[in-house]
Amino acid sequence: MTNEEFGWLVARLDTQAANAPRAFRLKVLFISVAAYVALFLALLAILLLFGWAVVHARTHGPSRIAFAACALGLVTLPVFWVTLRTMLMRLPPPEGREIARNEAPVLFELLDKMRAKLGGPAIHHVLIDRDYNACIAQRPRWGLVGPSVNYLVVGLPFMFGQSTSEMLAIVAHEYGHICGAHGRTGAWIYRQRLLFAEVLARVESTVEASFAHMLMARALHAFFPYFSAYTFVLSRQNEYEADQASVKMAGAPAAASSLIRSSLLGDWFHRDFWSTLYRQADTRERPAFLPYKAMGTAFRMSHDEWASGDALKAAWRRDSNADDTHPCLRDRVEALGQPPALPQPVQRSAATALLGAFGERLAEEFDADWWKEQASGWGERHRHATRSLARLRALNGAALAALPLHELQEMALLKAEFETPQAAKPVLEHLLRQPGGPFPRASYVYGRILLGEQRREGLAHLETAARSDRHLVDDALRAGFAWLHAREGEPVALQWVDAVLEARPA
Repeated sequence: MTNEEFGWLVARLDTQAANAPRAFRLKVLFISVAAYVALFLALLAILLLFGWAVVHARTHGPSRIAFAACALGLVTLPVFWVTLRTMLMRLPPPEGREIARNEAPVLFELLDKMRAKLGGPAIHHVLIDRDYNACIAQRPRWGLVGPSVNYLVVGLPFMFGQSTSEMLAIVAHEYGHICGAHGRTGAWIYRQRLLFAEVLARVESTVEASFAHMLMARALHAFFPYFSAYTFVLSRQNEYEADQASVKMAGAPAAASSLIRSSLLGDWFHRDFWSTLYRQADTRERPAFLPYKAMGTAFRMSHDEWASGDALKAAWRRDSNADDTHPCLRDRVEALGQPPALPQPVQRSAATALLGAFGERLAEEFDADWWKEQASGWGERHRHATRSLARLRALNGAALAALPLHELQEMALLKAEFETPQAAKPVLEHLLRQPGGPFPRASYVYGRILLGEQRREGLAHLETAARSDRHLVDDALRAGFAWLHAREGEPVALQWVDAVLEARPA
């Protein structure tokens, strides 16, 4: 099944789920149970057949029927072993810094009240990590089976960005995924999805694949895309139900505000916060500020930058797609009956309110870990930038016409890296007009600049780069595909990639 076919199937099933949510849930449950039963009945039949053959041979002597049954059992036994090992595989626990009740009593009191109100299972472990995210993770005690151990994982950056009521809404949403019948059913179906995906991967990766392996792989290939589509839509349906847990705990306005803030601030955090921090390496041997201690202040000071009308309009235009089980922001907020309102500045973050001084100590811990990981790379970048900027100053003093081709390209690439695309453009255009080309790296950079200006002719320069330098093929195709996919759709983007690859010299 192609990605486009999967998308169409998900869209059709979305309609079914919206029109009859209970019936759709029962249908997915039936498919999950039927697939599970069919898999293990087949494996049980293989074992029984093998056992019958052994007993028949011992009591009646060798025969062709017994020999054939025994051979079939031996051939299919590896498939049974793969499935059994997969069922017993242990999922790794989530990563993060586990915290105890005495370290963050206010947070644990809030979780106690939430559990009492929503009537869900215990949260066995609370972890704080370095991501901008929050989730509930379940890990069965024995591989993919057995009672579940529940982990709440909350990112410290996420807590710095949210108010206490918004944080409660987010955590209640995640907790809602494991509450009630839908939580237990959803968790079970999620594990079946893991099981079938892992069985398929292990069967396909077997070096000496038997005939039975190939038959099972073919059956799973035929079944799994449909199973994935049904469970994908059910997961999306569960998101709306989990949002009602947010409403029950924090109210609809806080639930909607948390969704909008998470989207807008998350976009800015991943796009601008880290890039601004790392740009300091061009001029400083150490950062002027470490990230986690600075996040709360950075989020407040940049509020008008990320919480803008244009940012909200752009987020509101995004549609739900087959790449994410979460419905789009617009659909979730409208389902809560709330308008698209910009979130207000947070005066006292959830990290401060729920973690207190312990939150500051966590930030220091995370900063120390971050710098330990980044110090070497930061130093390398600083040394590279120092040399490059000195070289660029020397090149900037010369007229373009007086520079040889290799220095023209060096100057253009340095301007693109350390100044602005607009500063690099005249140099690139001058270079690309010169005889002696092609200049693949310059063509690649110029093509990226043109696509950034929404000019389609940038694709031609990416094609030149891909045809002329095998080291640039992946980067050029990735850039062109992403640009075309966003504007003209996946089929057009794939057609362009195929055409470029066919035109490359052997």
